[in-house]
Formats: sequence, C-alpha cells, structure tokens
Amino acid sequence: MSNTNKIGQKDAGAHGADAECAALVAAIKDAAAGKLDAATAARLAALRREDVSRPVIFVGAGTCGLGAGARKTLDAIKAYLAEKNIGADVVEVGCIGICSAEPLVDVQLPGRTRVSFEHLSADKVGALLDAMLGGVMPTGMALGQFRSEKLTPWPDVTYLDEHPFFAPQTRWVLSQCGEMDPLSLSEYIAHGGYQAMAKALTQMTPEDVCDAIEKSGLRGRGGGGFPTGRKWKFARATKGDKKYLICNADEGDPGAFMDRAVIESAPYRLLEGMAIAAYAIGAKKAYIYIRAEYPLAIKRLEATIAEAKKHGLLGDSILGTDFGLDLVIKMGAGAFVCGEETALIHSVEGKRGMPRPRPPFPAVQGLFGKPTIINNVETLANVPPILAAGAEAYAALGTQGSKGTKVFALSGKVARTGLVEVAMGTSVRKIIYDIGGGIPDDKEFKAVQMGGPSGGCIPKQHLDIEVDYESLKSVGAIMGSGGMVVMDEDNCMVDVAKFFMDFIQRESCGKCIPCREGTRRMLEILQRATRGQRSESGVDALRRFEGMIYLERLANVIKDTSLCGLGQTAPNPILSTLRWFRDEYEAHIYERRCPAGVCQELRLFRIDQEFCKGCMLCLKRCPSGAVIGEAKKAHYILADKCIGCGACADVCRSDAVRIMSWEELDEMEAAGDLAAEPLA
Repeated sequence: MSNTNKIGQKDAGAHGADAECAALVAAIKDAAAGKLDAATAARLAALRREDVSRPVIFVGAGTCGLGAGARKTLDAIKAYLAEKNIGADVVEVGCIGICSAEPLVDVQLPGRTRVSFEHLSADKVGALLDAMLGGVMPTGMALGQFRSEKLTPWPDVTYLDEHPFFAPQTRWVLSQCGEMDPLSLSEYIAHGGYQAMAKALTQMTPEDVCDAIEKSGLRGRGGGGFPTGRKWKFARATKGDKKYLICNADEGDPGAFMDRAVIESAPYRLLEGMAIAAYAIGAKKAYIYIRAEYPLAIKRLEATIAEAKKHGLLGDSILGTDFGLDLVIKMGAGAFVCGEETALIHSVEGKRGMPRPRPPFPAVQGLFGKPTIINNVETLANVPPILAAGAEAYAALGTQGSKGTKVFALSGKVARTGLVEVAMGTSVRKIIYDIGGGIPDDKEFKAVQMGGPSGGCIPKQHLDIEVDYESLKSVGAIMGSGGMVVMDEDNCMVDVAKFFMDFIQRESCGKCIPCREGTRRMLEILQRATRGQRSESGVDALRRFEGMIYLERLANVIKDTSLCGLGQTAPNPILSTLRWFRDEYEAHIYERRCPAGVCQELRLFRIDQEFCKGCMLCLKRCPSGAVIGEAKKAHYILADKCIGCGACADVCRSDAVRIMSWEELDEMEAAGDLAAEPLA
C-alpha cells in the first residue's frame, strides 16, 4: 500500500471518529435527561468495553508507568502482535494508582473479564501474551481482575476491588483513572462524561450550581480547605464586567503527584469541572496554571482542549446554550511560591510571582483586577460527580466538618506506594498499613509528613488520628494538597526538618523579611546541629546551644509575621518535629549524636572483627585514610580520621562495618580498645 493510501485511510478513520464524537456529543443532553435511544446506548456500552470483539491490551502510560519502563513494554507488545500477525487493540491509559506495581498491563479477551498484571517489564510480554491469548492465566503475574456481571471471570484470580490496596478506598476523583484512554472524548462520554455539565447548563441556574456545591460540603483540596460553594458565591455576587477562573495545577510539594496523575489520566474530567465552575461564577475565560515540568500532562491537556473545542464543549455556545468558555494553558517556571493564590495571579499576568497582602481577596479583586476564583485540580475534578450523583451522596461521605473523599500521594518507606483516595475520617494507620501494606523489612514506623513543606509530622502515637482538616491541625499537621511521606526508624527527624527548611528557604520569593531572613536563620541552626566538632571553630559550639534556645521562638515569629501562606507555614516542619521528637534535637545539640545514624558528621563507624575477612575493599575506598589493616586480617577504623561518609559500609561484602553507638564508643574508650581517640 502506498503512503498516500495509508494517509487517506488514516484521514478517513479520523473523519469517522469525528463523526462518532459529534453524534455522541449531540446525545449528551438526552443522556443527562435519561432519554437515550437503544442504538446510542448500545454504542456507549461498546465504548465502555462491557465486552469486546477482539483482544484489547491496556498499558499504563502515565509518568509513573513510563518511568518504570512502560514505553519498552508497549513497544514489545506491538512487536509481538506484529510478529504473530494478531489482531488486537492496544490502548494507552493513565495511572490506576498503585505506582509500586508499574509497569501495569491489562488484557481483556472476548467474553472474559479484564485482568491487570503487575511489574510487566518488556521481557515478560511474550510469556504473558502467549498464555493469555491461549486462554491460560499465567502464574504469579496477575494483580487482579475487573468485576463484571456480564463477562466470565477468571478462576482463582482476585477481583481488583478486593485487593488490599483498592478495597478500603472510595474512588470519586480517581474513578476513571487507569481504566480508559485519557485522550478519547468518545470513551469519556461513554463513561458518563459531560452529563453533569449538560445538567448544569440546561437544568440549573448558576445559583443552583453554587448551592449544590455548598450543600455537598466540598472544601478546597489545595490546602486551606475553604468551602468551595461559598467561595464561588463570593465571586458570583461581586460585580464586574469580566470574571476569571484559574485551575491551580502548580503542584510543588516534594512527594506530591496527585494533580499530575489526574490530568494525565482523566483530563476531560478537569475540563468539565472547570466549565461547570466557570458557569457558576459567571466567568467566560479560564486558565490552567501548570508547571512546565509536567510535559505529559501538558501534552494531554492541549490535545483534549483542542478536541473539546472541535466538538463544541469549549468555546462559544457550549452544547447550544448561550454559555461560552475560552480556556488557556499557562505554564509556570516551577516556583513553589506560585502555589499561593496572589503570586499565581501575578505570574499569569506576566509579572514576577510574588504574593500581595489580602484583602482584597481574589474573589473580589484578582486576575487583571477582576473577580477571580482559584481552585486546584482535585477540587474541580470533584464537581462533575457531585452534580451527577447529587450533593447528598457526596455529603454522606466523611466527617461532620470534612465531607467527601481526599486523594493522597502515598510515598516513602511504605510497601505499596501510589495514589490513594479515601473517605474523610479514615485513619492514618489504615492508609499506611491496610492500603500501603505497612513498613518494609519489618522496620518501625516513626512518622508521616503530611502537607509537604507547609505541613508537619504525625508521630507513631497519633497513627489512629482521622484524616480531616481539624483533626490534622490538632497534631501540628495540615491536609495540604495531599502528600504523605512515610518515614521509619532509619530517618533522622532533624535531617527531615533540615531538608524541608532548605527547600522553603530556596523557594522563598524574598519579598518579606520574616520569611526571607528567618528561614535562612532556622536553616543555619539546623546545619549547626548536624555538624561535627571538627567542622567547628571559635564560638561555633556556643552558637549550637544558642540556636536550640531560640529555634522555637524564631519559628513562631516567622509564623506570625510573614506576608503569605508560604512564610506563615514555613516553620511547621520544625515546630512539629520539635513537638514530637525533641529528644532527637537534644541528642544532636548536646550529645553530638544522631540516633538514626543519618547525619554524616555525627556518625562514627567501626569494623566488627568477627565478620571482617580482610578483603581490603574498605581500605581502598576510604577517602580519608581512616581504615588500616593487612590483607586477610581484620581491619580497624581510626576514629579521629573517620568522616562518617559510609563508603566502607557501602563496599563491605561481609556486613562487618557498623555505625558505632555512642554507648559503644564510651565502653571501648573506657576499655582502651580504640585505635585512636575520637575528636567528635
């Protein structure tokens, strides 16, 4: 076949897809009103793949999947099908949530349920497809199968909704993630997409929409937790010839990836939520402010916005009504401070991203001086299912003051990492141990950092605290955007506080003195606390003690006097770790000891004579010449030369190198067993 014919065939296929989309868009109003004809209903069922006529292979192609090797897996699948001349559909989907199991590949055969397989690297593709296409379930590869009343299930394969990771979850925002082609408008419509928008535009007034969102109890999922419906009403009631809506997708917290995954996996859900929100507040123009470090999310947004415009779901006269919306993507340069509303507005306006005093609040005077509502991705993605299912259904979830669900990015020292969506009121213990599978290698749980750099640590004694806005504040943490970084016994809490303080200090815009200078002083105090004696001179030792005395007082001053939310919450990591782990601070300051053995200058290594085989690897690798010994004889470490780098432990094959506790050091010194007197 010539290239021309191939191009013509491709164009014909694209034209057919456009015609199908146009027909489905035309039927959205009927679907919202429950008046679908039988032919359209059957077509929607086919698009939902309630059954398939030939094999379909789904590949998790979100950023997490691609990072785990999904692109190579995808190429291997296509090569296998081409070599065997097998007719099958290959669909790239987003992230279903369980990132620790990537790469994920699902296989659905005619008449059989869809099965998800974990850790499907390229080298396993042949064995998987040989078995599945032959009607045999491969051993030890299945994560779980999707539940279906119409299709024949696979025997002895757990249902995915019974998997420990998914069973405790309540998925509203993530309900479509990882299950369908994120770029297919037809599939989104088939799964109920745009029916909520059709309902809002044709059956509800803007005031009705605001009332429904307020009645649902939805609160802002970006950190502050302000009631969304009330916020919309402020902008609705403010007079202005123009009003704006901004979606804040500037996800800058270390360990947070919720917004990115939602955009990559369900971009039409966000676009629909934004259209409903714009209609409710009276905005004709909206912006998605997203960091340029999210190329895949941006690419999928650009594609879906173009498709939505083509079929009248964005632009003028949406669904034939008098409501129109122009939607623009604005890429940020990765400044953490631009997550703050007023700094974000300045960035969209083309100015330097710096906050301004409030009031006036953005809902009254925001972008270009006009009333502006800023909601984050998760907040807006909640809007379509709330209108579709009813405000009462959403309000029935959660606690008295925190309704609905919350998406968390679970990462760190936990067995199953990924995106987790639970009903408000779920305990932190349930998220970490039931969903996350607990701490690997039988380590002890120490703390979980919630809310990113602006949040705080929840210690072991508060593991059973419920996830809601007020409860988390009572222990010095915040909901934030939803990052959950789990730490075990090997983490040093002073080092954790230093990491977040270094991040905050670098990300400060420098406009106000308390944040600009105060965070720098706090960072210097933490740096002195983790420094060994050999790095000190003059009055440095005195400054260590002085810093500990003033640290908490300085933190509270910064909290009370900073201009914006970044500075006001900057001391939280220090205040929470001081509150729950003061003994670790005191060990660093007064005893020059890191209980977790993390802070390099406070570590001292020793070689266990019983295990050392005299291989000389540690002697050759040591950068300071602290290791002495002869071949095939036990080696020693000179304490006064050891810089605590750990190179000896990294290369030791017999596990003979250990971090020496200070109790052991005292005992060895008293017994005269040290090769040299330590300086620190």
